[in-house]
Amino acid sequence: MAIGFFDGVHIGHQAILRGATAALTFRVHPLAVLAPERAPRLIMSEPERVAAIRACGIDRVVVLDFTPELAALSPDEFTNRYLLRDADATGGLCAQRMRCGENWRFGKGGAGDAAFLRRRGLAVDVVPYALYEGDRVSSSRIRASLERGEVEAANAMLGRPFVVRGEVRVGKGVGERIGYPTENLLPIGLNLRLPLGVYEVAAGTTRGIANYGCAPTMGASAWREPMLEVHWLSGDTDCNRLQPTAIELVRFLRPERRFESVDALRRQIADDCRRVMI
Repeated sequence: MAIGFFDGVHIGHQAILRGATAALTFRVHPLAVLAPERAPRLIMSEPERVAAIRACGIDRVVVLDFTPELAALSPDEFTNRYLLRDADATGGLCAQRMRCGENWRFGKGGAGDAAFLRRRGLAVDVVPYALYEGDRVSSSRIRASLERGEVEAANAMLGRPFVVRGEVRVGKGVGERIGYPTENLLPIGLNLRLPLGVYEVAAGTTRGIANYGCAPTMGASAWREPMLEVHWLSGDTDCNRLQPTAIELVRFLRPERRFESVDALRRQIADDCRRVMI
């Protein structure tokens, strides 16, 4: 059994999950209960996280509600209730062997660790940190990279492109009139504060550019909240029929800005397209 919160299911998490057949995780981040003011903005929603865990070859995923009562359990109580013997009857797993990261702690005050579980008779594999450019990969590092617009670094640490999901919204038709029709998506479940600007994006084999923002050049017709306006380079409109739609971020191209005219905007979009097509 692998155990952890696994936000992002990044390459370090994938190493922990590799070889496991079951996983134990939590519905909300522990800090959301223990110290809400320090709770991180999450990379993934719970359903996305569970799906990503399953995609690592995990047959069974148990999701526990992290509550003040659970946080108050001693390491012995947590082990008895969720890891050993009759744990399956209480919503846990009857584990024979555990896999966890180097910094994993559990029980009241974080008093439990791999050494504790070994003393309780469990075999424990402690998986070393994954590294990227010489530093440890972590969910917090990936969050920070994405919020700085360092999409390529974040994707390398995730082991796959970061995905923004959205619901299609009808636009004003300006993109089509200037030769760059867009699919307009209202992001759903996006907790991170992505930089407003233009991104290279993909959906399957289809490539495009997307402005994430409010389209300030449109003046009074600008969006009231950030939208993802995607222009597919191939002119492929298949993605328009997917609701919600999953858009992969490939790299950050430039910050959003207000242009002096729609013609100036058209010229900049042409330049953005050329950068992606090179």
